[in-house]
Amino acid sequence: MREFDYLIFIGRFQPFHNGHLWTLQHALQRADKVIVLCGSARQARNPMHPFTVEDREQMIRLALSEAEQSRVFVVGISDRMYNDQQWLTEVQNLVDRVIAVDNSDVGSRQAQFRIGIVGPPRGARHADGALAIGGARRGNAEYLELFPQWSRIEAPELPDVHASRIRHAFFDPDRDGDWPACAALLPAPVFDWLLAFRAGAIFAKLQDEYLFVKRYRQSWAAAPYPPTFVTVDAVVIHSGHVLLVRRRSQPGKGLWSLPGGFVNPDERIRDAVIRELKEETRLKVPAPVLAGSMRASRVFDHPQRSLRGRTITHAFLIELAPTSDGLPKVRGDDDADRAKWVPLFEFNRMEEQLFEDHFYIVNWFLGQV
Repeated sequence: MREFDYLIFIGRFQPFHNGHLWTLQHALQRADKVIVLCGSARQARNPMHPFTVEDREQMIRLALSEAEQSRVFVVGISDRMYNDQQWLTEVQNLVDRVIAVDNSDVGSRQAQFRIGIVGPPRGARHADGALAIGGARRGNAEYLELFPQWSRIEAPELPDVHASRIRHAFFDPDRDGDWPACAALLPAPVFDWLLAFRAGAIFAKLQDEYLFVKRYRQSWAAAPYPPTFVTVDAVVIHSGHVLLVRRRSQPGKGLWSLPGGFVNPDERIRDAVIRELKEETRLKVPAPVLAGSMRASRVFDHPQRSLRGRTITHAFLIELAPTSDGLPKVRGDDDADRAKWVPLFEFNRMEEQLFEDHFYIVNWFLGQV
């Protein structure tokens, strides 16, 4: 008899490599079943998060025997970047749901079972790199401390197996010679799956973004200190709609985002958000009305919120009063190829289409995350 009914294994698995497999098989030795929670589940694809939950589940199952697969559940979970407690609640709810379904009993609860959580030893880096968990980016074993109700199991780690190294070799033509060596870091069926993925259109789009970000970072690499960029974003609400723009260029080309951009050296933050809003949407509302409609603001400063580097954004909630004219006319311009008003119920289903952390920014203001 194994000592646990269920062990929880949390990671991003971008991609699923031998270090993950090592931990997962260790968990399978100690538990009847393992619940794998894939982070960043509904985030838009980008070079750091290139694979969907479905992609990652396929990789995981390719690496396991049929007998092992029957004992593993794979579930996606959002990062909930600016709210630890909502993230923890979602973890608990997902585990509860898996256990209920597995036991064909909606009344099944965690307290009835022997549950643990598996991860790296104290003081070690997580095998998948940093995890975005609520308001913190936890790159070591400290995220395990968030679950005192579950027994903590420390799994030995494989040395020098890092997902970031694999991704760089995967996308960077200048490091293409490193890619064959990654076969030793990945389960063989996963390496073959990645080879097939590399031949597709999605890979080409992600590689284009990867190279843009690489050039962007190289442009300031000679600075004495890594720069911190300051941006603004406008969360404009009107009659149950939010104003979005579609990005014309990299990074995030084709994704929806909030109107916004970089602050000019000679302007104040509040002036910058109105300027960017008008430039990108041609919103037919006078600037004094926009300034008078600002209801709240917040700084969003998650260290890894942008692939371009350290980028701190000042977001403003602008609530426009309903009028008999309906929604003001908008059109995409400047850095946006399109602008549109999106009903909030529809917006809440668009997480996979939003740039960076913009989905979480909007929901923070709406009090839904």
